Amino acid sequence: MNATLATWVKPTDKSLGEWLDSRIARFSTRRYDFDALKFQADYDPKYRRAQMRYMGTGATGVQSDSNTVPAEHFTFSTMVLPAQCEGPLHVHDDVEEVFFMLRGSITLFVEHDGETFETQLNERDLISIPPGIYRGLLNHGEEDALMCVMLGTGKPTTPTYPDSHPLSKIKRA
Repeated sequence: MNATLATWVKPTDKSLGEWLDSRIARFSTRRYDFDALKFQADYDPKYRRAQMRYMGTGATGVQSDSNTVPAEHFTFSTMVLPAQCEGPLHVHDDVEEVFFMLRGSITLFVEHDGETFETQLNERDLISIPPGIYRGLLNHGEEDALMCVMLGTGKPTTPTYPDSHPLSKIKRA
């Protein structure tokens, strides 16, 4: 086997099945976590949204979640963005972020070096945003939007907001 592909090591105290079972995150054992970004919704209800974690904890500030597959090279979660709610403009300086729409549509807005870009993402659309670029999203619809969110590192740093945004002044609990 090619040595560059064989980077994983099965624990010696587990069978292959036991080890692989520990790497499965089943939908039936997930729950939506509206508290992950609660400090934003407490500031203004328009920022209310929920994360359902599958691999790692993402960049929401959740320190640990024993009900996820441990993250090695990326994190993966789903996010519910309720109707008329938004994910505020923020930046990940350390990592690429990918949004993949499962249901509904959102308006995604991006700012970088004085330029702005806005697009609508619909079901099964994907966008990859490189590190260092501000991004935000808005569910302009009447129903919840559901998307997959993937961050390209096992433990991303918590994002920051533009200095002019009111959330940049809020301290997380």
